[in-house]
Amino acid sequence: MSQEQQTNKDYTIENGLLVFTAAYLQKRGYCCGNACRNCPYEYQQVPEPKRSILLAQKLQNGKKQ
Repeated sequence: MSQEQQTNKDYTIENGLLVFTAAYLQKRGYCCGNACRNCPYEYQQVPEPKRSILLAQKLQNGKKQ
């Protein structure tokens, strides 16, 4: 596995950043407000206007798939 991406069942390491999986975040039970890439809670604790921007990006990316 490359140094740029390592995988674990709860997270991946991408370009030196820890990226939690949606399953791990769901198991944790709440939105931390840090705008996690895989947040299953619709970024509930992320302050505006960042929350609206993230939700729009998530919707746009979902339509491309």
